[in-house]
Amino acid sequence: MKYQKTYSARPADIERKWYVVDAEDVVLGRLASQVAAILRGKHKPTFTPNQDTGDYVIVINAEKVKLTGNKANQKEYKRYSGYTGGLKITSYQDMLAKHPERIVEHAVVGMLPHNKLGRQMAKKLRVVVGPEHNHEAQMPEVLELQ
Repeated sequence: MKYQKTYSARPADIERKWYVVDAEDVVLGRLASQVAAILRGKHKPTFTPNQDTGDYVIVINAEKVKLTGNKANQKEYKRYSGYTGGLKITSYQDMLAKHPERIVEHAVVGMLPHNKLGRQMAKKLRVVVGPEHNHEAQMPEVLELQ
């Protein structure tokens, strides 16, 4: 009898690429789920769940991302300091005005594993306000999302 061997990627075998994603008029959740899959490496045949096999992603035009329904008026971002009464709530409109890149970062990181591996994957995400980025030297490929 012949058994199928399970492939497990080693850190030395992983080849990383750079991708540029334009967030203009793309729904936030769809953008975040597809970018998170690329950061994890799920698009590669060498995907290994316990290794960081993903690629780098640059998201441009973060301020032009869309939300469906009435989320633009209702969505809130919460953070807690740990102290009594230390809950801070920021509306989507305030976040869009002050830090539009954090909207995309928050959505993508929320779809990654919540452990050391997920934090390592999140470091490969670059979110930029506007159409220009400073990673031309990495020769990123333009990635069209479905």
